[in-house]
Amino acid sequence: MSAEKSPAKGRRNLLKGVAAAAGAMTAPMVATAQTATALRFQSTWPAKDIFHEYANDFAKKVNDMASGKLKIEVLPAGAVVPAFQLLEAVAKGTLDGGHGVVAYHYGKNSALALWGSGPSFGMDPNMLLAWHNYGGGKALLEEVYKSLNLDVVSYLYGPMPTQPFGWFKKPIAKVEDMKGVKFRTVGLAVDMYTDMGAAVNPLPGGEIVPALDRGLIDGAEFNNASSDKLLGFPDVAKNCMLQSFHQSGEQFEILFNKAKLTALPPELKSIIDYAVQAASADMSWKAIERNSTDYIDLKKQGIKFYKTPDAVLRAQLASWDKIMAKKGAENPMFKKILDSQKAFAQRAGQWQNDYTVDFKMAYNHYFGRNAKKS
Repeated sequence: MSAEKSPAKGRRNLLKGVAAAAGAMTAPMVATAQTATALRFQSTWPAKDIFHEYANDFAKKVNDMASGKLKIEVLPAGAVVPAFQLLEAVAKGTLDGGHGVVAYHYGKNSALALWGSGPSFGMDPNMLLAWHNYGGGKALLEEVYKSLNLDVVSYLYGPMPTQPFGWFKKPIAKVEDMKGVKFRTVGLAVDMYTDMGAAVNPLPGGEIVPALDRGLIDGAEFNNASSDKLLGFPDVAKNCMLQSFHQSGEQFEILFNKAKLTALPPELKSIIDYAVQAASADMSWKAIERNSTDYIDLKKQGIKFYKTPDAVLRAQLASWDKIMAKKGAENPMFKKILDSQKAFAQRAGQWQNDYTVDFKMAYNHYFGRNAKKS
């Protein structure tokens, strides 16, 4: 009998082995599903703005590299909180993260606007980002957030192109033309335009064009040809003044709730770190392609572009000098950040100005009025 039972016993053992093997194969799959993390982000931009697209570009890079272990979903401005309430929402955990600009937090500490507002001692956007990452700016930003009891982790990336002075119903030909103009801007640019005589209203991006259309404001700045076109500026104003020092070195900010980020395993934190860097480069390249294309399209639509007069630019610098002196005296952190930026700018700016060739000379050689016809 024992000999007759052995085949059945062997089959039972075989089935047990198959079941055990199947369990071993499925266990990791269950574990992977259990450890997958979903993070809910909100941008400070309307869904149709290219800035919201940049936020989605960053999220896609993280999601692709995380291979299902981490997924970031990005909602447009207002989906959970208004644009200007993003920082508190992320700090409190209402949102896991967000995408915006540091200048939007200006009301909490005026020093926060120094990551973009003003001439930055002659630094271009990429140089300001270099100061942030290698010149002490990152530690200073962390110090400001800590002083405000905001449990967030901030990544700055994506140096923006120089922003226009603004869109107007009538061109700005001289400094006096700004007197009494109802104007939209944000950050310390509010102080700059106010000092120049404008009546400033710091509206979020999605509210600018409706305000222009209803005559609540006479002029506004937002950012770039692509955003301005998508938001509808050409429908309500026909004159755009190019070149300005009000926000000539601004960056984007990616925010995380500190507890949520800290809880992630090291490999996912590394993915986020490198996704920020990759998104920064990709955003810079995409901006050149899209902004230049949309700039030409706006001209074809009949929009008149003017270079902001040098006298107006010098007036901006003079206003900025007053702002730095006043805010620096009121806010020790403001002065601490300014001193750090100034020291970095003096060294890095000398190097850049001495080394960089005049690209406009080459452009005019090939495309200017006196260029040789091929």
